[in-house]
Order: sequence, then C-alpha cells, then structure tokens
Amino acid sequence: MPFAALGLVADLARAVATQGYATPTPIQSQAIPMILAGCDLLAAAQTGTGKTAAFTLPLLQRLQLDASGALPAGRPRALVLTPTRELAAQIADSVRVYGRHVAPRTALLVGGVSMGPQFDALRRRVDVLVATPGRLLDHLSQKTVSLAGVEILVLDEADRMLDLGFLPAIRRLLALLPKRRQTLLFSATFAEPIRQLAGDFLRDPAVIDIAPRNAPADRVEQQVHPVDAERKTALLSHLLSAGGRDATLVFTRTKHGADRLSRQLERDGIRTAALHGNKSQSARTRALDDFKQGRIQVLVATDIAARGLDIVQLPRVVNYELPHVPEDYVHRIGRTGRAGYAGLAISLVSADETPRLRDIQRLLGRQLPSSVVEGFAPSGGRRPPAPTAPIASGVRHHSAHRAGPPTGERPASSSPRRSTRPEAGSGNASRRHHHPNPPRRVVTTGDRA
Repeated sequence: MPFAALGLVADLARAVATQGYATPTPIQSQAIPMILAGCDLLAAAQTGTGKTAAFTLPLLQRLQLDASGALPAGRPRALVLTPTRELAAQIADSVRVYGRHVAPRTALLVGGVSMGPQFDALRRRVDVLVATPGRLLDHLSQKTVSLAGVEILVLDEADRMLDLGFLPAIRRLLALLPKRRQTLLFSATFAEPIRQLAGDFLRDPAVIDIAPRNAPADRVEQQVHPVDAERKTALLSHLLSAGGRDATLVFTRTKHGADRLSRQLERDGIRTAALHGNKSQSARTRALDDFKQGRIQVLVATDIAARGLDIVQLPRVVNYELPHVPEDYVHRIGRTGRAGYAGLAISLVSADETPRLRDIQRLLGRQLPSSVVEGFAPSGGRRPPAPTAPIASGVRHHSAHRAGPPTGERPASSSPRRSTRPEAGSGNASRRHHHPNPPRRVVTTGDRA
C-alpha cells in the first residue's frame, strides 16, 4: 500500500518518496488514517518502526487543510512534547523534511542553549512547536508563548512523559491547553498504570498495539554474558577489541559511571566519548557527531540516549549495567535493529543484577540466552540464570552504520524521573588520542524513529 492510499495529500506523499520510503510500516498504516479522522490516539509500537512519521505526516496535513487557522506570533497550532533535547531536535528536523512542500513554520524550544534564538522564533508565526517541558515552562513564565490556540498535542515517548518525574510539568502544561483538542500518545512501551493514567488526558481514544506489548524489535539478537562486576570493564574491552571495530553504544546507570568507563576504554586504546545530562549541549552534540562520523568507536551513555538516538543501522548495543526499570531495557536495545536491519544487544550481568535480569525477562515473557565468555567466568556466589543456548562472544560485522540526530533533558520544575536512578559526575565529551585502525564512519540518515 503506498502512502497516498492512506489519505495523504500529494505534497506529503512526494516528500516521503523523496526520503526513499515507498511502503508504510504497520504503525503508519494504522495511525495515519485515525489521526486524519481527528481521533485521539494511544499508540504503541516497537522502536525503529516509524512512529515519528506516523504522527508528523497527518499532523502536517491537518494543519495544511485548515490554513485559514493561522494564529498570531507565538501561538502554535500543534505542540509536540518530548522528554529529551536530542529527540526534540530530531522531530523538528522531521517536520521540516516531511513538510518541505507545505512549508510549516516550526520552532524548537529545548534547554541547554541560549533562549535568544528561541525568543526570535516565537516573535513569528509558529505552526508546529516542538519542546521539552522544562524549557517550555520557562517561556510560559516569561509570556513569550501562548498555548491557547493548540489544536493537536503529541506526547512522544509518552510513558516517560507520564512517569513521576515529568508528570507535574505535564499537568501544568495540559491546564494551559484548550479542552477541545486532539491528543496523540506514542511510545514503544506502556506499562498498565501509564495506560490508565493516559485516560485522564484522552477522549474516547483509539488504541493501537503493534506487536506484543513492550516487545523489542524483532531483528535484535539478545544475549547475556555473566561476569563478575569488577571484571566488566575488561570483558567489554575484550569484546570491543575482538574482530572488527563496529560502532557500539554502551549504557551505564550513572553519569559518573559513564565518565569513568569512557576514560578506561580510552586507556585501552578504544576511541570513546561519554554522553549524559551533566554535559553541556555543545559537548553532547560534539560527542554524537564524532560517533556518527566514525571519529570514535564507542559512545558511553546513560538512559538519556535510550529515548532519542535515531540510529538506523547501529550494529551493537551493550548494557554495561542493567537499568533499574525493565521497560528501559526495551528502549536501550531499540537503538539497534531499527528499520528492518539486524542488531545485537549484549548485557554484561553480575550476580547482584540477577533480580533486574529476572524482571526484564518477566517483561519480555521469555528467558534470554546466556553464555560465559572464555576467560571471564564469574566466581562463586549468586550467578545469573544458567545458559539456555550456546552463543558467540558478541562480535558482529556490518558494512555500514547510519545514525540520525541527537537528545536529553528533564523538566526544570519537576523532581528527577526516578529517585532510584542516581546520576552524578561530569567529564569531557571526548578525549583526543591517536589510535590505529579508526572505526568505520556512521552515515547520517533521515527520520525512522
């Protein structure tokens, strides 16, 4: 089925074709007609299946078909809220790319950068406003923007937006929106309490569930390597150095841990940068650009990167530490295996993380394959579940990697997302050393998030 068959106007179908997309994904096929019909929507689909296009294309069409509804400066007609800066930037880019023939006026409001250019953008007409909650509240307090004319509200990564960290800010923003509006919630995971909470914001919504609830992408091979906690860094360095120099995204639980691991990998001769919320926006942008351009092999990140990096053909993700919240595992490994490409997700699991692994497997509804890497067998004491299948050491070769734009911020006016997720420390985005055999370049592509 071509995109035009979903009811998209010629200008939007042409923009999609220019990006090289001929056939809608399942989430696009189901969501686009419902949004065009004006329905509220709660949509869940696996990572990397085209959720951004699923709401951006019909949003643009609805605004274009009612062009007479243009509002004065600083009064957007559509509002897209995201939990992180990089995801917001990615969505704003998608609006511009898909709207190239309909010319929407787009503004981006995120923290970590000067408000000056944002003031300038809000002095003009704005059709689509993409923002993180904290910076939007800053502008509302200064009366530089009004939400009184919003016709369509989108919460992307809605499960994160409705958790305890963001919920107070979201409630404050919803109170400023018109009661009569279309509300769209998109995410890869929706825990049942979040689904129930979403009912407070939606009017008789249509519900779309693509694939089983909270399921990772089909083409992601997952494997667990049991290892002692103090030997994780050595095992990671071993996996990264064995065979090819594939680009790899590594997740830690804390900012300090990301900095420490990045420095150690640099000492091991592996070009590495850290990405987390204590970095300046310029440092975060530089680290991501170095990763995409192949100047570094490894990007060590906290969960800031699990919700916003559109990395279409990243071959490998490593969980250096398992997340506190099982749903975050799905988002982490969703950075690989995107848009139909194969991917590999490795988890290094120490004995003290066995309860977290058990929670993740309960969420997924299955046990993950587990194998001990030769030379790194864990010592006595509690161990992760025994191997269920023989698997390789975790090295896979791909001929190309492609990555999209960057992310991360929490609302300035609310409490941290979860008090059980401590993050502290800082460090340089990238340490410049000479290394032989530089990693292959990661080529940037358009939106597939």
